[in-house]
Amino acid sequence: MKFSILFVLLVTHGLSAQTNYTSYFTGNTADVVTQPTGGICMMGGATEDDNAMIWFLQRAIGGDVLVLRASGSDGYNDYLYADLGVPVNSVETIVFSDASASSEPYVQERIRQAEAIWFAGGDQWDYISYWQNTPIDSLINIALDQRNIVIGGTSAGMAILGGHRFTAQNGTVTSAAALSNPYSDDIQIGSNAFLDLPILSNVITDTHYDDPDRKGRHFTFLARIRTDQGVEARGIACNEYTAVCVTDDGIAHVYGGYPTYQEFAYFLRVDCTNPSLPQQCEVGLPLTWNDNGTAVKVYKAPGVSSGATTFDLNTWQAGSGGSWEDWTAVNGAFSTNPTAPINCTVGLSEFVSEHITLHNTDAGVVLKGIDERSRIELIDVSGRMVPFTYRVQMNETLVATDSEGLLLVRVLHHSRWTTWKVVR
Repeated sequence: MKFSILFVLLVTHGLSAQTNYTSYFTGNTADVVTQPTGGICMMGGATEDDNAMIWFLQRAIGGDVLVLRASGSDGYNDYLYADLGVPVNSVETIVFSDASASSEPYVQERIRQAEAIWFAGGDQWDYISYWQNTPIDSLINIALDQRNIVIGGTSAGMAILGGHRFTAQNGTVTSAAALSNPYSDDIQIGSNAFLDLPILSNVITDTHYDDPDRKGRHFTFLARIRTDQGVEARGIACNEYTAVCVTDDGIAHVYGGYPTYQEFAYFLRVDCTNPSLPQQCEVGLPLTWNDNGTAVKVYKAPGVSSGATTFDLNTWQAGSGGSWEDWTAVNGAFSTNPTAPINCTVGLSEFVSEHITLHNTDAGVVLKGIDERSRIELIDVSGRMVPFTYRVQMNETLVATDSEGLLLVRVLHHSRWTTWKVVR
């Protein structure tokens, strides 16, 4: 009788195949409910870093781990269930064959019961087309918000975690091709709602950063978002054997085998001391985004076994164990150069136009002298874009925001930026 009970409750390599998904199950079939401690784990796309995956499993607090993928099979099951030495209740891999699996009650129930969700590598366009605006992304977002599950992914699984995403809808793109034509049909960027990870809401990720080199294309993604949407998106990238794990306090820890191996993560941001638009980002023309050699500031962080190298995603200017670089492109020629640490609270470019006036009122900032073609930006002291609303009456524009403290108000009018510092 004891053997029979054990067999019912402990299934090893259980296989369940449907027409639109296949499930591989290892562990205890009885659901357990734990209180996961949240977090995000992003992996560079080759063999997983064991220390980062241990971090990921520990934050599930012994719960159920769910691996979602659109190709492959059960390669994660034994690795996550037994090989890393972190006790979990179960590991289940569900392989989607098509988008219809998103409507399967069993698949949805497994998401409801998971304390950890991992996205395997594959084709990110499969993930986006199968899951976006379906019960899958809705249930994952509920799990993130209400149960604080830990989430992560590698390669394509990392690519879908940012608020902006290279969709790979038309296939991949090399750095050389992206820099030579930033509006190539191969560069499709999605910025509509998908996974709700606030700390990554303005981030576009990239992987396999060292094989092949993808710095130039990632730089181009930022240029496209800056040009098309007028926002200062950020970037997070990993070399193939590197991982970035983000705790709930917004601190990113970088794991890898440095200094034995050249394993780095990269954190990209537009130069906050003088944020600029790309000088040339047009269809069929090579990208130029130089801004006196400081267009994009990058924190290059070596991945170490302890995860002691860190970067603060709250400010995007404080790190430990890494170094800063300037990235630029001139006529499609990409370059990187060492630079001093960034400081977003000083050196803000300030020029006040005699043709545009600003008045700081209790209701908001009142601008005169602009028109519907002008672009308005609000930036806080950490360099983050600040949300705002505006209302136009006669020749005045009232800009209102809930943000407080020192703000940079920038207006692009007739191809020239005008900048003010105000305190709200």
